[in-house]
Amino acid sequence: MTAGTRDTPSTSPHGTWEPAPAACWEDAFLSGNGRHGTLVFGDPNDDRVIVTQHTLVRPNGGEHARPPELAAELPAIQDRLLAGDLTAAEEFTDGRPLQWVQPFHPAFQVRLRRPSADEEGDYRRTVDFTTGVAASSCANWRSRVFVSRADDVIVQYVTSPGLALDITLDHRLPGAPDTLGVSDGAVLTPEGAVLTLSARYPGSDRAYTGVTLAVVTGGRTTLTAPGMRVAGAGSVLLLTRVERHTGELDTVARTLELRALLPEGGEPYDGLLKRHLRLHRTAYSRVALTLEADDTERVLPGSELLKRPASPALLERLFAAGRYHLLSASGTLPPRLTGLWTGDWDTAWSGAFTTDANLNLQTASAVAGALPEVVEAHARLVHGQLPHWRDNARAVFGARGVVAPPHTDGESGHTYHFSREYPLHLWTAGADWLLKPLVDHDEARGERDPRLAAVLAEVALFYEDFLTRTDEHGHLVVVPSYSPENRPSNPDASWGAVNAAMDLSAARHALLTAAAYHPGPEADRWRALAERLPPHRVNDDGALAEWAWPGLDDTYDHRHLSQLYGVWPLDEINPYDTPELAAAAHRALALRGAENDSAHGHLHHALVAARLRDGERVAHALDRVLAGDFFHASLMSAHYPRRDVYNADAAHTLPALIIESLIQSTPDRLVLLPAAPAAFPAGRLRGVRTRFGAEIDLDWSPREVRAVVRPTRTHSVDLRTPSGARRLSLRAGEDRVLTLGPRPTYGEAIPHIPPPMEGTPWHHAH
Repeated sequence: MTAGTRDTPSTSPHGTWEPAPAACWEDAFLSGNGRHGTLVFGDPNDDRVIVTQHTLVRPNGGEHARPPELAAELPAIQDRLLAGDLTAAEEFTDGRPLQWVQPFHPAFQVRLRRPSADEEGDYRRTVDFTTGVAASSCANWRSRVFVSRADDVIVQYVTSPGLALDITLDHRLPGAPDTLGVSDGAVLTPEGAVLTLSARYPGSDRAYTGVTLAVVTGGRTTLTAPGMRVAGAGSVLLLTRVERHTGELDTVARTLELRALLPEGGEPYDGLLKRHLRLHRTAYSRVALTLEADDTERVLPGSELLKRPASPALLERLFAAGRYHLLSASGTLPPRLTGLWTGDWDTAWSGAFTTDANLNLQTASAVAGALPEVVEAHARLVHGQLPHWRDNARAVFGARGVVAPPHTDGESGHTYHFSREYPLHLWTAGADWLLKPLVDHDEARGERDPRLAAVLAEVALFYEDFLTRTDEHGHLVVVPSYSPENRPSNPDASWGAVNAAMDLSAARHALLTAAAYHPGPEADRWRALAERLPPHRVNDDGALAEWAWPGLDDTYDHRHLSQLYGVWPLDEINPYDTPELAAAAHRALALRGAENDSAHGHLHHALVAARLRDGERVAHALDRVLAGDFFHASLMSAHYPRRDVYNADAAHTLPALIIESLIQSTPDRLVLLPAAPAAFPAGRLRGVRTRFGAEIDLDWSPREVRAVVRPTRTHSVDLRTPSGARRLSLRAGEDRVLTLGPRPTYGEAIPHIPPPMEGTPWHHAH
């Protein structure tokens, strides 16, 4: 952890520790720089460091797949759906079997065996979130691993008097194909040795190669196929990179690049770490959460603390771990379903980027949580795939503009993963959801990215071409329409339907946002198109309907909450501007079941509840995750309870939920303590960024609530607190201190929100 020793563990939440090596890869401590990743077991006698790299995906046919050419059939399918043929969309296919995207996989493990190790001593392995260093120690043996953001290299440093090690690069991980074409090499160098491992995918011209430069201090270094042996050394420093390529890789050139990282004099490890910390520590430390926790619980190993789901110390540590893992997984690309890590070639759902909830939830704290590094990684995924998004719009819908895929391996942005039960090629809301954090980022920094403006215009062009059908009232109709990943409850209904609430919200938001970025005639045209979309429908249960089309009934027991897209992440439906729709949305939330208990479903539910000011529902959903055995000892999460299926959704989404329950913002509104769980009555949240260009520190307790607002631009916002509402004028560079009375006890889910007024029991000062 960030402080302390083996005898005096730290009370800081910014790290975690265990008293024994990892018994499985899921419990291995994680490090990463957004391109390379490591899973560190920390065994002093047989240590393993699994190496991953974001672009490593196994060819499976998906690399050649293209979107189905269906545009010519679209008008007939639309006619049938509008005429009441509820299964018509099942025929909107080219008949291909389900094709998964290329699966993400590990590269290899760096294995360090000690030929004879009879040392005894207190063992501890730690990971320090502020540095990204995963360390382990036992008696005089010590290992430290981090992945440098500055130099894009995996750094592993082992020290011990008279160190003896056998070092190999080993591709033999669970699920590795028997037909993988593997070759390895070892060469002695002035520093020590160079190890290489190349693996060529079966039936493909694609391969990946890892190069490790070993710098040995003292002792003797020899080659022992397929690796190297060190005897009597004082330390070993390993520098590793992995590259995916076609043809043959020039490993000599890659070795020279690694050697160039070594300083002329001084300690190489310290210099490498110092360069890395300038980037990693700066990013990680921008936001922090402190709760009123017991120090005797703060010092517990992570595996023990997880047994205390009601502990504030657990939430502190998981918040910190979530920020750390999210940052570490984001760089070349944003986080996958497994973040940046896996120890198995058979990754669930291909370890893909799933864009109809999972990726979106994982990156939800990027803007408010002051992690522009995550936003930039997300933008790289979007902008790198735009030509494929254009192919999707043309092939499936015969339209200009762009349509985003529901699944991607990070390499292809084509929509080709679909089946009868998952007609994901019908989904048109994806581009709006993927662009939302980029828009939020622009709002927070007060600048507009011209690249984003161009993409928003392409989304609007798609809707111009696609939204051509109308209903009897003259409203535009979204047809076909898909609400991920649900279907109406009607016995004769299928997944492809009409006017899914999510599609309506996304189309309206995309058109209005594009208009805001492009003032002029285009903006007038896009606003007029948005105005022709139908309103949301409230069903007979008083709930916001998932399909705003007569005769389509809701299916409530489902893990996704697609119909509440207008509540979160959008601001279309809220208790302040649209109280009646907010009440209907809350009714829909109350009726929603958890289906298969997936972590993303619980946290998505909680994020919507936070927007609707329902602190009790936030607390209940959070408890389902904390008490459901969703977290490994690594503090990475699982998709299902009882640590079933390694998955980053819960780990990466939890910080967003905590922030949303305490501080919410739009370009013109600040909401303080909208849904803070009663189980955490006191604490401090520092460094949150708002969409109106301010930074906020919030302290709360049963006695008082205090917020410090640090605006970077002059602006006036609508301030909402549990005590009331008023306008708050902000001047760039002048801090405002807001002091409220005692923290309230939440009663009704959506309390009456009074109009802005002056006479409220709180004070503000410069």
